[in-house]
Amino acid sequence: MVKISSIRIRPLVLPLKQPYHWSYGIRESFAVNLIEIEADDGTVGIGECTVAPDQTGTAAILQRLAGHLVGHSPHDVAPLIARIFHREYLGHGANIMRAANQMFSGIDMAMWDLQGKLAGLPVHQLLGGAHRKAVGYFYFLQGETAEELARDAAAGHANGERVFYLKVGRGEKLDLEITAAVRREIGDARLRLDANEGWSVHDAINMCRKLEKYDIEFIEQPTVSWSIPAMAHVREKVGIPIVADQAAFTLYDVYEICRQRAADMICIGPREIGGIQPMMKAAAVAESAGLKICIHSSFTTGITTCAEHHTGLAIPNLDDGNQIMWQLVEKDIVSSPGLAPRNGWLDAFKMSGLGFTLADDLVAAGERRYAASR
Repeated sequence: MVKISSIRIRPLVLPLKQPYHWSYGIRESFAVNLIEIEADDGTVGIGECTVAPDQTGTAAILQRLAGHLVGHSPHDVAPLIARIFHREYLGHGANIMRAANQMFSGIDMAMWDLQGKLAGLPVHQLLGGAHRKAVGYFYFLQGETAEELARDAAAGHANGERVFYLKVGRGEKLDLEITAAVRREIGDARLRLDANEGWSVHDAINMCRKLEKYDIEFIEQPTVSWSIPAMAHVREKVGIPIVADQAAFTLYDVYEICRQRAADMICIGPREIGGIQPMMKAAAVAESAGLKICIHSSFTTGITTCAEHHTGLAIPNLDDGNQIMWQLVEKDIVSSPGLAPRNGWLDAFKMSGLGFTLADDLVAAGERRYAASR
């Protein structure tokens, strides 16, 4: 059986097509750490993870963590990651599972890509098979002003998009203005809002009541992530369904959200929960509570999109309007397959592993951009 022979960590900085506006501020670029895990037969599995709070620091952490994999079988991903977490985190008194998950997500992703390539099978088949022929995604509205967002909404509506997603939590006046502008352009299409922890309980209840007239399908993470009871309180008081996002970063968060009846759906992705296999576990917990999973993406490339897509194919209780973010990058490093949904749907992949090919020139450009930023 093949063994892992080497690990490479490659920090990349990738500019966006346009500034990204949300309740936390404005972003001009995405930064990721590319992870390449090579087996002794030359097969390479590729993953990536986000870099908060410092890209160089997280790259060093990844190199240390991944070093424990050398000499082991890529098919032992779950026990290996569990062992590394206990040794490198809990063994040093660092009970910070949320931070660890963001590191392990990229390692887990690369290991599943490697397993699939070695088996000659797409990852979703290794997870038990596809529950659907395609995964549904929403249209991620971009812009700063109501006019810019309305233009984007009109373009999406003209292209036949089914579900629209709008960032709010930017101030009451602006939130109401941009929501009204988008609703005018999309007719009776489905509209979802994401406040990204931007409101207090009082403000969330007040805003939800003012937003109800715009036929909002749900509001994502209206209150602070560290208080599940705060979100539960809002859910009890308003008519718009509430979805958990930043409140769900671990399997234990997912359980508590279900137990406390704090949300009507759980939005979570491999980047938060620690990878592909943990996503399947989170979906099972939500399924037991009668809740759907909505895949949450982050500041990542098409690599993570491919991992999310395989997971979405395999999760039985999946929503039909999930999130992807590769399209926000000026030039995505994934050259194939095509990752743009058609009318909100993306068909199952048939290639082995996660099924993507990288554009080496864009990866190299991302490395140069990172080096220049130091």
